[in-house]
Amino acid sequence: MSDTPSDIGPQAAASRITVADYLLRRLRELDVEHLFGVPGDYNLGFLDRVTAFPGLTWVGTCNELDAAYAADGYARLRGAAALVTTFGVGELSAVNGVAGAYAESVPVVAVTGMPATEVAAAGRPVHHTLMDGEYGRFGRMFAEVTVARADLTATNAPAEIDRVLRAMWRERKPVHLNLPTDVVLAQVPASSGPLIVPDAPADPGLVRDFLAGCARMLDGARSVTVLAGHEAERFGLRGPLGDLLAAAPVRSAVFSSGKGVLDETAPGFVGAYTGEISDKRVRAAVEDADCLILVGAPVSDSVTGGFSHHFTPERTIELRPGRAAAGRGVFEGVDMAEAVGGLAGLLRDSGLPAPEGYGELFAYPEVEEEETGEGLRAGLTQRQLWGAVGEFLPAGSVLVAEQGTAFYGAQEVPLPADGRFVGQPLWGSIGYTLPATLGTELAAPDRRSVLVIGDGSLQLTAQELGTMTRYGAAPVVIVVNNDGYTVERAIHGATAPYNDIAAWDYTALPAAFGAGPGTVAVRVETPAELADALALAARTPDELVLIEAVLPREDAPQLLTALAQRFAEQNAYGD
Repeated sequence: MSDTPSDIGPQAAASRITVADYLLRRLRELDVEHLFGVPGDYNLGFLDRVTAFPGLTWVGTCNELDAAYAADGYARLRGAAALVTTFGVGELSAVNGVAGAYAESVPVVAVTGMPATEVAAAGRPVHHTLMDGEYGRFGRMFAEVTVARADLTATNAPAEIDRVLRAMWRERKPVHLNLPTDVVLAQVPASSGPLIVPDAPADPGLVRDFLAGCARMLDGARSVTVLAGHEAERFGLRGPLGDLLAAAPVRSAVFSSGKGVLDETAPGFVGAYTGEISDKRVRAAVEDADCLILVGAPVSDSVTGGFSHHFTPERTIELRPGRAAAGRGVFEGVDMAEAVGGLAGLLRDSGLPAPEGYGELFAYPEVEEEETGEGLRAGLTQRQLWGAVGEFLPAGSVLVAEQGTAFYGAQEVPLPADGRFVGQPLWGSIGYTLPATLGTELAAPDRRSVLVIGDGSLQLTAQELGTMTRYGAAPVVIVVNNDGYTVERAIHGATAPYNDIAAWDYTALPAAFGAGPGTVAVRVETPAELADALALAARTPDELVLIEAVLPREDAPQLLTALAQRFAEQNAYGD
């Protein structure tokens, strides 16, 4: 990150600067180039500064929830993101998306345009309040789903902006800033140094003790497996993990939340681990390893098959943000990247033997299609859909998978070289991925995003197709039309009316939302039609492509079916 005055904003070399420009300069230091949100009369003055600021683009979404989703997707590829709402009605609309970013460790700053300082201090019953003179209530709501927040004033703005943004960067979770209308143009001293300063190194003795504990666990081990989760991705461990896996012939796997953080073409990769419902090869690699190294991989029901994982602390080395554990020994204050580097050194000197099959290119298990009296079904199936998606994905592309059938189908899609993956298995807010794909497209325009989303989920946020075309995003959007909420049907209520949805004409949506004549929108019902549609998508890399894929209502990925059964048991639903 740089703090070069010439490329991060107006008045950069001046001794004083507006609060708005101070905040925007800091966001540019975090590599933020787009701000998402919806205008409201309490943020219009700030938006004037946003639209005038060199290097920044305002992205107006259809609602504030979608702005939060888009910022979340943007931050997963850029490292940070920002959204802007108005007080009360706007910020509360965004809370669900900010909560999802908190659950999934995504660094997003939510900026709320507040009524003027004197108005709030007097408790005047102005619009967008609850008419009771209480102005702190909404901020307290945000305090529950952020790691830091501040009410900015002309006096405290520089210090509070820096404190809050540093907390966001340090903990990789969302933060919140209230910006009153009269504070936007207040003059404050310009920053004199960079926003992000290196953390003080951990106590060398602490790191030494941790690595000594790891060495004891690795001594005599004949098999080691690395299991990575989403925190490894958020904290930038893709490169260090690659070095770790290259240090010795170890097996590697991911939780579904961490898909994409490891190179799936590397020797030793065995797939996604989901507890007892995992493929037997993955279970054996994780559960039978003499030593298991967990990297940024907190457990939850959705990534462990309903808490059906089997590994004990005695044979587990665990790395989490700010702490590490070697067996039962816990070491607070150990940095994950430093710990990964130290472990790579230990493995390099370990003389670990290569496990059986090490070096063979990983391939997801083949599953036979169900046969009918007329042979294989002529219509498109989940298995055929995901096979075609896997073959289509361009190098460096971003596979975005909506929670439900799409997310669990995507777990068995091999990512291409330098590919990325975006999903939300921990928070699981349906509709998240379409606005998130807007974010990934703008964050990394050189990487084409390929979104697979269910018909039910799409109906929550479909209007952002219009925002995509407005800002030149050109993803491939595959709508899985299986007539309703298939994931909910798999859990409970297979024929219940509450799992039904309206029958939309999905291929008509891009034009209805303002897409230009070059946009591709097709409906496919067979493998051949899907292959033709994806070939067309490959020939039109600069156009939004929507493919409506019609699948049977009851068809679902095997992983989802097994997990749905566990969720049904967990929720105490009867037969």
